[in-house]
Amino acid sequence: MKASPDAQRRLLDLQAVDTALAQLAHKRKSLPELAEIDAASREISALEDERVRAQVAVDDLERDISRFEKDIEQVRARKAKDQARLDAGGALREIEGLQHELATLNRRQSELEDAELELMEQKETADAALAEVSGRLAAAVERREAAERRRDEALADIAKEQEFKSSSRAPLAADLPADLVGLYDKIRLESGLGAALFRSGRCGGCRIELYGADLARVKAAAADDVVRCEECRRIMVRTAESGL
Repeated sequence: MKASPDAQRRLLDLQAVDTALAQLAHKRKSLPELAEIDAASREISALEDERVRAQVAVDDLERDISRFEKDIEQVRARKAKDQARLDAGGALREIEGLQHELATLNRRQSELEDAELELMEQKETADAALAEVSGRLAAAVERREAAERRRDEALADIAKEQEFKSSSRAPLAADLPADLVGLYDKIRLESGLGAALFRSGRCGGCRIELYGADLARVKAAAADDVVRCEECRRIMVRTAESGL
């Protein structure tokens, strides 16, 4: 393939733009915020499960405490009723029965109140655990949201730079021979680099230094010959820096 030395030199400008675009694409995929968001999301998921378990524990204790309160209220109501009957007087046998039942109800009330107190202490601990995990969950959500904001800002900056680079690529490519650009694009899509400067006897693509017949081939090539590296097959652009 033939192309003027000037066209080949400008191919390096096109490659510089494409390299910048490739770097921006890589930067877009490898933003540190992406890993941070992913880690925070996993943490949030685990903390949400932990929060649900803590909430269930609190709800269960509240339900049990409520049941004990109802039982205690029933005992108190029964005691009040028996006490009223006792105060009203009556047969000795009936009074003795009421006194015995009141004693039994007092013991039952004491047992229920002790059990309720134990549950209330457990609920205090459970409330603290729920508050602690809820705090960690809120902090993790805040960290993720902050990372998402930083990600969005970084992506917006990258998009602007990509747009600028892309807009400069079109006129560069349009000003070069179509067959040269076609060959360049084919090589670039295969290896990521379509053209590189040949400098001091070394291919700028694979960094291999040419000797003997390979170097002689490059030296003997006409100025408008499109020379490719025998090793990496990239276009080797020759300029005054090539040392030929």
